[in-house]
Amino acid sequence: MNNADVAAALAEVAELLELKNESGFRIRAYENAAKALSNQTEDVRSLVATGGLVKIKGIGSGIARTIEELLSTGHIVYLDQLRSEFPEGVRRLMSVPGVGPSLARRVYVELGVTNLDEFRVAAEDGRLASLPGLGEKSAQNVLRAMERVNKQESRVSIGKAVPLVEELMDALKDVPGLDNLVPGGSLRRWAPTIGDIDIMGTSTDATVAMGCLVSLPQVRQVLSHGHTKSTIITDNGLQVDFRIVEAEAYGSLVQHFTGSRDHNIELREFALSRGQSLNEYGIQDVKSGTRMSFSDETSFYAALDLELIPPELREGRGEISAARARRLPNLVTLGDIRGDLHVHTEWSDGTLPIEAMVDAARQRGYEYMCITDHSGGIGVAGGLSEERILQQIDAVHEVAGASSDIHVLMGSEVDIRRDGSLDFPDQILERLDWVVASVHSGFNQPEEQMTQRIIRAMENPHVDAIGHPTGRLIGKREPYAVDMEAVFAAAARTRTALEINSFPERLDLVDVHARRAKDLGVMLVINTDAHAPIHLDNIRYGVAMARRGWAEPANVLNTKTFGDLCDWLKRDGP
Repeated sequence: MNNADVAAALAEVAELLELKNESGFRIRAYENAAKALSNQTEDVRSLVATGGLVKIKGIGSGIARTIEELLSTGHIVYLDQLRSEFPEGVRRLMSVPGVGPSLARRVYVELGVTNLDEFRVAAEDGRLASLPGLGEKSAQNVLRAMERVNKQESRVSIGKAVPLVEELMDALKDVPGLDNLVPGGSLRRWAPTIGDIDIMGTSTDATVAMGCLVSLPQVRQVLSHGHTKSTIITDNGLQVDFRIVEAEAYGSLVQHFTGSRDHNIELREFALSRGQSLNEYGIQDVKSGTRMSFSDETSFYAALDLELIPPELREGRGEISAARARRLPNLVTLGDIRGDLHVHTEWSDGTLPIEAMVDAARQRGYEYMCITDHSGGIGVAGGLSEERILQQIDAVHEVAGASSDIHVLMGSEVDIRRDGSLDFPDQILERLDWVVASVHSGFNQPEEQMTQRIIRAMENPHVDAIGHPTGRLIGKREPYAVDMEAVFAAAARTRTALEINSFPERLDLVDVHARRAKDLGVMLVINTDAHAPIHLDNIRYGVAMARRGWAEPANVLNTKTFGDLCDWLKRDGP
């Protein structure tokens, strides 16, 4: 059980307290504790062992004891009690994007809704729309959201899956003879959401390797335990298949379990056109029946006269044709990133001072970074007034002057108002090194209005980038209605960068949009939107999304040297 698991349990307590309509103080206490723990780099078990838990701002002695209870017993009695006060179906209502504790409580109390099926009926027969403050449009939004939930129930976010798999692989790294551990499927392709979770490897003694897996402390249940394959349920409820193969067939196995359905179908059809057939054991000549096995993927693809196709591209989107023609892109890598241009501090809704976030960027070897606290329009984010941002300009310049080994830029994440105007006037914006403009409200505007809203923001010569351009929150909020083709055209015309926001809950731009923007000559920028030092590590998710969008270093703004970045910032406006 890691920090994210414990934070999720605390967040659930807060959610259920809100469902009960308890005091805001108690709700915020658990919310703040969950947020504080999520922002910690040190493992929660270590924090408990050293007594460091209560030293974290936002975690009091009472909640610290609750955390210790969860780690020692595997559950929280208080959470179990809260769960028992509501039917499971009522709690599941909150899994529907856009349905928070307040609406779940109202439909339970006022309409007698106790599960998702009853909720759907209430939305269809008009009872939901009849609730004060809702209406037919809200009911239709709920129905669409429920359809999406039904399709995605078996999937988890990559931000939840990757740490789990890394924890399991790290626990297995010292097993004698066990090598070449790698995840498969959509996880290895870095898809935003993950279905089946596979881990593959080679071993000189598969029986020992399988025995070590099923005995890990992270394993809640063993569904099957075989010589070369086992299936487990982890302590946070995820199912993982673990496969062992002989070293000489490893390349074939990994290739088979990495590609998407479309990629593998297209690859099989291509192989058949050459008189070859494919499976997880290798490549077979159809006429002679001779089978070739492969210890690595490079030789597997070479046997088909193809370049090695990076896992992120194996989606059936033209990568096989590109590999045949030796025209695969030189994809951007984590090592190409020279800085982060979207970072928050305690001046708005971040957790630490400017100096701490600069130091965190410095520790990651960045050449530059930019402070981009919120403008005042985002009341819940502690956004800055005009007076406050002028004070922050001086503070950032002071830190920059004392930092000889990293360039510190002064910026802002400025809210795009409903009419496309910006939260700060031009006389403020012109004093900033970097401006990222974002939509944080009015998500239900009609497509044409939202499109013009964003385009108007891009036409302001002080705006350098559009943050999380579609506004989606995976599993919680769908993208707002916007004509992305029009946005791409305006971005190319105004020379405005479009952000790939690396927060695992956002990953916005999505891969297909990133690829289209790149093809139209729009500059991409991969940022973390960090609110704490640990969030800077999320850059890997943004880089993965850019790679899925076929982006090369030249397509990504923050792969540039600081000098080249400054030259780009001096570009002509619209």
